This record gives sequence, structure tokens and C-alpha cells, in this order.
Amino acid sequence: MAPHIGRRLRKGAATTAVAAVVMAALTASQAPGFAGTAPDRHHDAAGETPTPPTEAPIDGGSSYHTDLPPLRKPGKPGASIDLPGLPDGVAAAEAGIPATVLDAYKKAEAALKESKPGCNLPWQLLAAIGKVESGQARGGRVDAEGTTYSPILGPVLNGNGFARITDTDGGAYDGDTTHDRAVGPMQFIPSTWATWGRDGNGDGERNPNNIYDAALAAGAYLCANGRDLSVKAHLDAAILGYNHSQEYLATVLSWFEYYKKGTHAVPDGTGVLPDPDKAGSGSGSGKDDGKDGGKGGKGGKGDKGDKGKDHSGSGSPTPLPDPTPGGGDDSTSEPPTPGSDDPGTPTPGTPTPEPPTPGTPAPTPSAVAKLETVGTTELTATAGTEFAARPRVRAETTDGKPVPGVFVRYEIRGETDARFPGGATRVTAITGVDGTATAPVLRAGETTGSFTVRATVVGRSVDAADFPATVKARPVPQADALARTDDKVLKAETGGSFADTVAVKATYKGKAAAGVAATATMITSDSAKADKPTQNDKGPYFKDAKGQPIRTLTALKTDTDGQLILPKIYTDDQTGTFLLRLTTAGGATLTIELTVTQPAAQETTE
Repeated sequence: MAPHIGRRLRKGAATTAVAAVVMAALTASQAPGFAGTAPDRHHDAAGETPTPPTEAPIDGGSSYHTDLPPLRKPGKPGASIDLPGLPDGVAAAEAGIPATVLDAYKKAEAALKESKPGCNLPWQLLAAIGKVESGQARGGRVDAEGTTYSPILGPVLNGNGFARITDTDGGAYDGDTTHDRAVGPMQFIPSTWATWGRDGNGDGERNPNNIYDAALAAGAYLCANGRDLSVKAHLDAAILGYNHSQEYLATVLSWFEYYKKGTHAVPDGTGVLPDPDKAGSGSGSGKDDGKDGGKGGKGGKGDKGDKGKDHSGSGSPTPLPDPTPGGGDDSTSEPPTPGSDDPGTPTPGTPTPEPPTPGTPAPTPSAVAKLETVGTTELTATAGTEFAARPRVRAETTDGKPVPGVFVRYEIRGETDARFPGGATRVTAITGVDGTATAPVLRAGETTGSFTVRATVVGRSVDAADFPATVKARPVPQADALARTDDKVLKAETGGSFADTVAVKATYKGKAAAGVAATATMITSDSAKADKPTQNDKGPYFKDAKGQPIRTLTALKTDTDGQLILPKIYTDDQTGTFLLRLTTAGGATLTIELTVTQPAAQETTE
């Protein structure tokens, strides 16, 4: 556990003043970006009151870490006037960010410079939010691709001190099929991830448990609504959009300024973990409860029972055990009850992960020995529609007991354009207390045929579970009847065209048949009763794109009302009665008479 350094701030007079303490300290130190500094672009709208966010909430009011960055003693450059100092070693340790996590933040900044150049997103802002949300992915416990070794889940969003959000992902991302939980190092609730999820590492997957994906998604969220984050009011509004709590705003800004003064990379798994005693339980004042915290932010706990929470900043140069249950990023804990010092009780039946050896990433639960398919194993859908069934597997021990907290990767394999939400070809789900993990909804593309959805355990050699999938062609719209929409006599003179258009309506079982393919052909009279009438080579005709005469039109299709209007019909020098035959998919036919006469005799004078 990180050492408690400096004085303790207590609720009542303390917690409500945390934001003020942070801001006062940074103001006194003349840190850039706060009131009291020299005017610059960052302060164009410093006097404006940030407005509440208009985007969907990131995490539904989950908890967060309230540790503050190290501050120097008076007399040193940039020192605070009222907060104690920290040893140089601790300050240096806190400035270290795990290498993969730091790389993800910088790559997200670079990507958004191209896609949203007017946003001016600094990577240090992502680092500040990542620090407050998950302690930089629990000190950088991620694999080479940036995916966390174990789930980072916020408390259950069941309305007990946080927002109440019933399940939106079938437990695919958070392992909970009753309520949602914030997921991953940047703490997205599944419904928000469905909108804002991004593929930050180019692996075809949008995974909230991956720091590259999560950092890019968080950056896109912060840049929403045309914000320019170099403008103070826009910066504040973006952070409040992430969590509408003034204390959260102050805490993130303090880390933002701290990281802007200098950081360095440290090996993955060796980052400083936040003090678990300062994670989430009491992040909002009683006065603001239900305003800053209860609706949009993580501060909805109120000030009941936050006794002795240390907000003065702490650090340690060595990796620490995972935060205790209830710390806001533990995958197995229920949120603490408001008014209690209890940091949280693990969900019954769900084991708390053992802390890894310092410097060694936490592995996927070793008990998992096999994956068993659950429910439907063969997936079918019509082109352009969602598959009715979702792939689902159960992680089990050798004796068939469920294993919760396992990352299961679903991957689309084969020639197909079927995709998971966001166009992803791979997604990662988490097994719940019953050991099952369900993939998100899979949508078929336009390519028909067979492919496979393969489920594997991330980070372990366990036999894969395959789900055969088939995309069927769309049913061909059909018509069993065709009729003209008017009863006008179609008559024209030679060398001209018909003044009236030919309009018909197709129906199927008495209802309008939309999208029905049709063919129009000028046929000879003597073949009208044949199964395959002969195309006429004289008389009325259509024109092709080059203006040349043609007597058969294909690729015609009825509109949404089942109607079809044929192009203009022209006449040559032949007179008489001619036949136009229309046929549709489904076997409906209609024969229309066309009459062509000589031009009326013109009077002549001697």
C-alpha cells in the first residue's frame, strides 16, 4: 500500500474543500492553466462556468482515485504555499508512466491531431484521466498489445450510491447480465463504449480493456462537440463531461499540470498504484450529492463516512498489490455502502485476484482448463441483418466448475463481411460469476456463405470453441399480380412517342410488393401465348443510355409502394397494334396494347 505522506484531509471541512485545496495550491505555484497565471490562450474563457456534459456518461458515476500528485515545499521553484513536500524519489516515481500505457496516450494524441486537429488534445490529459480512473491500468499490467491481464471493473451500477444502469451488453464486456459496470483502464460503461469505442492499435478489435483502444476512445469523447482543449472553458467542460464532479475536475487538472512538467517511461507492471484508501468512496460532498455525483459523475457517494481519506498525494517507486475491493477498479467488488468505512465486499462466489509478484503481470485465472459452448452453436442470419443467437461459452476447471473473471476473445475467421459492433472483427468479453462470456451482437454483411466465430482464452493455451456461421441471401421480393395504375388508351403516331407514360403496380398477396425486379419487352403478337414470347424487331421501342433503340428493359424495380413507371416509349414508321409484356419475379405478368397510327393528313394549298 502506498505510504500516507503529509497531513490527512477529513470530510465535513475537508472533502468539500479538496478541489479548492488543489486549485489553490496550483494557483499559488503559478502552474499554467489556472486562474492567477499570466493571460494566455488557455485562459480565453477562464471566467466562464463549465456547462454540464451533453454526451452519454462515460461510467455512470463509478468511483475514482483521489490521490493528488506530489507537491514541493515552499522555497523551491514552483512550490505550493500550504501543502507539505514529498521526497524527491517519490516525486520521480509518480512521474513514471508504464511504457505501453504512455505509448498509447501519445499514439491517441497523434491520431486525433489528424482526425480532429482543432481539438488540440494533449496526451497528458489522457494520462491524468488514466491515473485517476485506474492508476494507469493498475501500474501498467498489460500485455504487449496493451490489453489488461485481468479485468478492471467499476462497482455494479445498481443505483446504490451510483447511477442505476441495467445491463446493455449481455455481460459481454463487464461479466454482469443484470447491471452495467465501468470497464477497462479508462472506465467506459458498455453502452457508452458501443458509441465511442475505437480501434487504437489496428488489430481490428474495439476492446475497452485495451489501453490503445480505450485511450483513443477517451480522446474522441473529450474532443466531442467541436471542443478546443487549449481553451480553459472547453477543457473543463470536457473533463466534467467525463465525470460531472467538481472534485473530479480538480483532481484530473492537478495530475494534468503535474504530467506537463515532465514524465518518463517505466517498465510495464512497475507503475505506482494509487492508495486504495483514497479510491472513490466519498468523492463528492454531501452538498453536491445528486448533482455533481449522483447524475453524471463518480462523486455520488456523498460525504457520509469518508473518514480520514488522505488527499495529500502519495507514491512508491515499487509496484504494489491491486487496490482493495471497492476501490473503483477491482473486478470483483460491490460498491461500498454510503456512510460506511467498509471498502467493499467481494461478490459472493467471485474470487478476489491474488496480487502478482512485483513487476510480473497478473495472469489470466490459472484454473481455467477448457471452454464449453453454451446454447446455440450454429449461427445463421440473412444478409444485412443481425444474427439471432450470440456466441456464448463457459470457462471451466478440469472438474467442470465455472471460472469467473476470464478474458475470452471472439474472432471472426473466414471470408465474410459480418462484423461485431463498430466494425470489429475481434472482441473481448469477460466471464461472469457463472463462468460464461457472451459475445456482442454479430451483424451479417452482404456477403453470403459460411465462416467461423472462434472463442479463445486470452493469454492461455486452452482449446478454442468454434461457432459455425452462415449468411443466407436476402429473400427475393416477389409479386403475384401486376396492374396498370390508370386505364388510358396508349396511342401514338409514327415517328414520334407516346404522350402518356406506362405506370403499373405490383402486389403480393394483396399487398404492395416493393423492390420487385421486373422486365419490360416489346413482343410479337403471334408469340403472345408462348411461354417465352419473341421480342419484336419493329414497332415501339425504348432508348438506351446512348439514345439507341432497344426493345427489352431489364433491372427494373418497383418502388416502396410497389409502383413502376416505364421510360418514354418511341415509335418508328410501323403502324398497327403492338404488345408490351411486363414480367416480375414471382411470375406476375401484364400485357399492354400500344397503338401506332399514321400522322393526320395535312391540308395543302395550290
